[in-house]
Amino acid sequence: MENYNRKVIERFLKPRNLGEIKNADGIGRVGNKVCGDVMYLYIKVSKKGKKEYIKDIKFKTLGCVAAIATSSMITDLAKGKSLEEAMKITRESVAKGLEGLPPIKMHCSNLAADALHEAIKNYYSKKK
Repeated sequence: MENYNRKVIERFLKPRNLGEIKNADGIGRVGNKVCGDVMYLYIKVSKKGKKEYIKDIKFKTLGCVAAIATSSMITDLAKGKSLEEAMKITRESVAKGLEGLPPIKMHCSNLAADALHEAIKNYYSKKK
């Protein structure tokens, strides 16, 4: 783990928002065939006025140190945000929140952002 900074290691050892939301409003599932990482992201949505917000968010990830750390970070970045704001969270946002990732592990932050976006899209598809 010598290539990871303190913040990444902390998120790996003590991930936040780990788990599953029963009856989630949206579920995002993404994976990387090359490295084998798989992420599930669960969201619960509530309405404040006309806007919809992420009331709760949890994840289950099977993967490396970076995959687990980025999953934890995306949950903190998205919780309490409107769905529109959450859709703007990028892989760069995740890496910045972790104070950087080794270049070879940047694809993990991409997975986390993709899982969030997929969960939101899944929520919208259920509303139709």
